Amino acid sequence: MVLQGGLLTRREEPVPLKSISVTLSIREFVAGVSATLNYKNEEEVPLETFFVFPMDDDSAVYSFEAEMDGEKIKAELKEKAKAHSIYESAISNRRQAFLLEEDKYSKDVFCCSVGNLNPGSSVALTLKYVQELPLEADGALRYVLPAVLNPRYRGSGSFEDSCLDMKTPVVPLEDLPYTLSMVATISSQHGIERVQSNCPFSPTKYLGEDKTSAQVSLADGHKFDRDVELLIYYSEVHTPTVAVEMGQPRDNSDGFMKDPSAMVCFYPNIPETQSPVISGEFIFLMDRSGSMQSPISKQDNSQLRIEAAKETLILLLKSLPMGCYFNIYGFGSSYEAFFPNSVKYTQQTMEEALRRVKLMQANLGGTEILTPLQIIYGQPPVEGHPLQLFVFTDGEVADTFNIINEVKRNRLRHRCFSFGIGEGASTSLIKGIARVAGGTSEFITGKDRMQSKALRALKYALQPAVEDVSVTWELPAKLSAKMLSPEQTVLYKGQRLIVYALLSGTMPPAEATGEVYLKYTFQGKSFDNRVTFSLQPKPDDNFTIHRLAAKSFLHAKDMGFRDTPANDKKDVLKISIDCGVISSQTAFVAVSENSNKPVQGPLVCRDIPRPVLLGAASVMPQHCPRAPPSFMCLRSVSPATRSNHYKGLDKAHAFDHRLKKMCMSLKETSPQMEGACCATQSTNLEAHCTVFGENHLVQLISLQNADGSWCLDENLAGILGKSLEDLQAAVPVKDASSLSWATVLAVVWLHSNAIQMKGEWELLEKKARDWIHIHAASIMQELVKAAIALIKSSVDPAIFAI
Repeated sequence: MVLQGGLLTRREEPVPLKSISVTLSIREFVAGVSATLNYKNEEEVPLETFFVFPMDDDSAVYSFEAEMDGEKIKAELKEKAKAHSIYESAISNRRQAFLLEEDKYSKDVFCCSVGNLNPGSSVALTLKYVQELPLEADGALRYVLPAVLNPRYRGSGSFEDSCLDMKTPVVPLEDLPYTLSMVATISSQHGIERVQSNCPFSPTKYLGEDKTSAQVSLADGHKFDRDVELLIYYSEVHTPTVAVEMGQPRDNSDGFMKDPSAMVCFYPNIPETQSPVISGEFIFLMDRSGSMQSPISKQDNSQLRIEAAKETLILLLKSLPMGCYFNIYGFGSSYEAFFPNSVKYTQQTMEEALRRVKLMQANLGGTEILTPLQIIYGQPPVEGHPLQLFVFTDGEVADTFNIINEVKRNRLRHRCFSFGIGEGASTSLIKGIARVAGGTSEFITGKDRMQSKALRALKYALQPAVEDVSVTWELPAKLSAKMLSPEQTVLYKGQRLIVYALLSGTMPPAEATGEVYLKYTFQGKSFDNRVTFSLQPKPDDNFTIHRLAAKSFLHAKDMGFRDTPANDKKDVLKISIDCGVISSQTAFVAVSENSNKPVQGPLVCRDIPRPVLLGAASVMPQHCPRAPPSFMCLRSVSPATRSNHYKGLDKAHAFDHRLKKMCMSLKETSPQMEGACCATQSTNLEAHCTVFGENHLVQLISLQNADGSWCLDENLAGILGKSLEDLQAAVPVKDASSLSWATVLAVVWLHSNAIQMKGEWELLEKKARDWIHIHAASIMQELVKAAIALIKSSVDPAIFAI
């Protein structure tokens, strides 16, 4: 029961967590974050509290401290087992102590223990981290403060020691007793054009006339119903840069922090390709768990995730090149494949896949992605067609490391492109599988369209490979660079490449410069990008570049608490402790030194509620395992309860969490041969409207043939707003193919009515134009002129490259 006012739990006990405040500093494309959680024990007994919170996978957490009753306690980073031992000993001796660690099964979930919080005491817990900001297609830098931690499905694995197993009461968003505030300061030498957000923010306040510095703040009343996202637009973001940071030789005579570090940012000038690669095996792995029935975001008129997925699959199917191979898998607690093996892309196989896409539902239960991945990797490769895997999921899984490791084991035979759908998608999973398999990752939240981001990834997958990538340095004598970033093997046009290095040896005078080169070959030609930079290192009290470099190294080596190989574990532990950046092998621990008098009285249990997101609970079966879906979700227990917290789980009951496997029975007729495509290529217009409503763009696209052409029929006429007789009568050239006329009409309609969504249909439109040039080149000019007149369009005929 939630009492009026929201300040008490269902047991009428005060809630210790009062507020969360975040200070954000963005300089160029790096963010520094300080998050403070404010607690007060309003009871007459001491408390021990646990909380769980999400964080972006790219974050390098380097500081954790507590300020309690005027005393500031800074935590030390220790080997994880040692940190646990120190914490447990302090609690047993009734001393105030704090512990912060990564979850054992996911890098983007953190757990914190607050021990022996005295009656009447207040404590402010502050953690600090830095991270690179990814670059969006439109040039915006994207910062996300994770505010949603979705329920994570844990299937049949053993996760009893995961903080994701903690159970807390849920309350409606409006009854959540703690608040979130955020202030962001942004600075760039290039000038700030604008700042946008998916949440209510104050107007941007520029701190200087040159607009190189600005400040914004989150409006009061944020309700933890979405991640907080900022999009920052600079006047120029594509200039290569090098930043050199001073080391800390006095305190680190032989460690990672001793030497200066360098961060190099390249924007490779990869040429446009004239013709895409036509070979490839394209497999689309689509989440069909119950949570996919939720909206992409809580904003008005947000599309359901499963409906966006269906539209996306149609666009991808229509954009594939003839002659490639493809298959579509759906997964939940069970999985389904459209075909036993990947099939050649033809009119017949495309139609069969299209019919199945229209019947797709979010009805496969939980989220178990590992098994279908293993099935896909177990299939024999298609000779001459490298595998390109596209994974779409809301990321609500617990066995993140197992999935990433499975993808990594198969990295040499494929590239993986991943898409996180909706608020709270696991950044560790989505970024991790793309990182280890040379692909890209995207997140679809707010008003983002899954379709445009998926088609951008398909364009990458169709590009010829960039080969022989190397980074070399030209430095003064007695100075050398040691690369820290993992070797880059795949580059895509328009992407930013960041590399890190340590500079060791004798630093030259202040006026000295160095050069760094990015070299690669593309379609048999050699290219290079070069940057000249000053070798005078700049001081930074937070050692941002060193810590980002350490995080880059840890990404390559740290495969989880249990799965990191023994040789790598030693390196991970050393780098983590040298740089103070948390890893799966380390934890922050702090013990109050001023508590001469032991805390009096037994510790008691206190549950702190978490928000329940509208729609999320209703689509998930009651026996599906849940985890706290909020920015900071807590549970308080006594030491005795804590020690038995996981051991007391009924393992038999854990298996009951597994959802029953469900299979969809599809009654399908065999598709006709391509000669009768106009009669069988799709259902009638009424059926199209039933599946896709009034979305004429999707209706038109779903009518396209595999080779890029359209048929002249009632369906096309209805979308164009004409009768079939009018279209037939308007053919400008006697004996012109109806396919040619229909295809020109469709392309003109796309440019006239959906130009703002061109990124979603330009691949299939190119396929249509290529078809027209092959089959109607001699009469194309007449067809285009007549189509523009009939549709009353102002489209330039040059779009057909006439």
